[in-house]
Amino acid sequence: MPDRIAEHYERHAHAFDAARRRNFVERFWLDRFLLGVAKGGHILDLGCGAGEPVGRYMVDRGYHITGVDVSAKMIALSRTRFPRHIWLHTDMRKAVMSRRFEGILAWDSLFHLGHDDQAAMIARMANWLEPGGAMLFNTGPARGEAIGTQFDEDIYHASLAPFEYRALFEEHGLMEIDFVPDDHHVGGRSVWFVRRGH
Repeated sequence: MPDRIAEHYERHAHAFDAARRRNFVERFWLDRFLLGVAKGGHILDLGCGAGEPVGRYMVDRGYHITGVDVSAKMIALSRTRFPRHIWLHTDMRKAVMSRRFEGILAWDSLFHLGHDDQAAMIARMANWLEPGGAMLFNTGPARGEAIGTQFDEDIYHASLAPFEYRALFEEHGLMEIDFVPDDHHVGGRSVWFVRRGH
C-alpha cells in the first residue's frame, strides 16, 4: 500500500494542489521550525508537493529550498513556480543529496511510509542535517497502521510509537525539542520538532 502513494498523488496532483493552497494549518509549527534555521539557510522539504503554500512561505522568507516528491506533476508545478530552487522527482527513500541542510521538513509525507522505511528515513534525515539544524515532521500518536481517505480513495498511513522515534533520535544524534500528539491546531496530527546536536 505505501508504494501506491506515488500513483495516488500523480492522479490527483491538480486537485491536491488546489485544496492545499487553501489549507495552511501548519504555519505556527513552520514558524517555530524556521526560528531554528539561519536566514538564507538551505531547507530540504521531503514530500514538497507543488510548493504551495509551504514552499512559497519559505522562499518568501529567503530560504533556499530543495524539494523532493514522488509525483512528477507536483514537481513540475514547483519548478514552474520557483525555478531558482531545486526540485527532485524521486522517492525520498532513494534520494541522494550532495549537501547537508540547516533544516529538514517532512510534513504529511513520512507517515505514508511503513514502519521500517520510517526508521531508515529518520537515520537518513539525521545524516543530511547540519549540526545544530532543525527537523520538523508529523506522525500518528502511537504505533500502528491506518487507511485514510483522500479524493474518495484509500490512502496509507503508519506510525511508530513515540518511544521508538525517541530511540532513533538518541541513536542518530537528534534532540527532541517538542512533541505534541493529536495537535488539534493542525487537524489532529502528531508533531515532532527536533534538532541535531552540535
